[in-house]
Amino acid sequence: MHQSECVIPKDFPQLKNDTFLRATRGEETEHVPVWCMRQAGRYLPEFRESRAGKDFFETCRSPEACCELTLQPLRRFPFDAAIIFSDILVVPQAMGMDVQMVPGKGPTFPEPLKEPEDLQRLRTKVDVDKELGYVFKAITLTRHKIEGKVPLIGFTGAPWTLMSYMIEGGGSNTHSKAKRWLYRHPDASHMLLKMLTDVIVEYLLGQVAAGAQALQVFESHAGILGPVEFKEFSLPYLRDIARRVKDKLKEAGQDVPMIVFAKDGHYALEDLSQSHYEVVGLDWTVDPRSARERTGGKVSLQGNMDPCALYAPKERISDIVKKMLEGFGARGYIANLGHGLYPDMDPENVGAFVEAVHRHSKQMIKQM
Repeated sequence: MHQSECVIPKDFPQLKNDTFLRATRGEETEHVPVWCMRQAGRYLPEFRESRAGKDFFETCRSPEACCELTLQPLRRFPFDAAIIFSDILVVPQAMGMDVQMVPGKGPTFPEPLKEPEDLQRLRTKVDVDKELGYVFKAITLTRHKIEGKVPLIGFTGAPWTLMSYMIEGGGSNTHSKAKRWLYRHPDASHMLLKMLTDVIVEYLLGQVAAGAQALQVFESHAGILGPVEFKEFSLPYLRDIARRVKDKLKEAGQDVPMIVFAKDGHYALEDLSQSHYEVVGLDWTVDPRSARERTGGKVSLQGNMDPCALYAPKERISDIVKKMLEGFGARGYIANLGHGLYPDMDPENVGAFVEAVHRHSKQMIKQM
């Protein structure tokens, strides 16, 4: 069955807290909503316990395990959104590449793409239901188990970020192997980026059909590109994804807010704010006030506290949050970190961050 013909399960529990969804649309809220990238992560002892001794991607392929890991942070903290536990590299896997999570090293591709002819190894037509159905099942299960507490976000890696992993064979400081393709094999690069885009569009539509209430696209390696390369090899595909997903959803009378997070892509803020995404996510290198000016009120903003601020004492976290809120303003804003939570962070301090966002933003909104 083709995913666009999927029957959308209509019996999900009623959503009780739509603050996050309202903020994505720039509507009034009683407080600024907050969630954290990697909120289901190794900083939580219960997460480490659940994951102990299990293969990472095996966990990703278990809807029950993903559901449990997604819900864990919600039991501890009053987050305003949940993000499904998964990984961006499930897309290259769906295209036929082998990816392993090597302890102490991170994601590793034993046979990365080296030259353009290696593109022949990839599946040209990917049946997302068959290859990534486990993510859809995890989303549907989680929508039921979350009991309408908060909205559930689905996500994907962006084409350039996935391409760089597929060529580098893992993490990299310079990404010089992947960038070499952009300069030496621009046509093959566009071919790969287009293949990835096609799979990502189907993947995101499948997530919405399964119950995702918002979507985030992670362009984690935007900062490795300069403005010229970004405009050629990242931006057109980011725009294409949002446009195609929105058009398809519109046909079904649906509308799901989309967030684009191009880490270290501060040079592209104006372009990103005109790319069919309701929300632009920011890392901590961007000044909140200047981000507001540069995006001209066209989009809501998400971010952008330095995750390392969570190492500060709680009172200091509260001050940092207050300043951040004053910079962004309380309208059309979702509080988050400028990157994911790190494994050695204290859950207590994550709680202090969430509490500070709610407390300070309620006061700000009262005074508006």
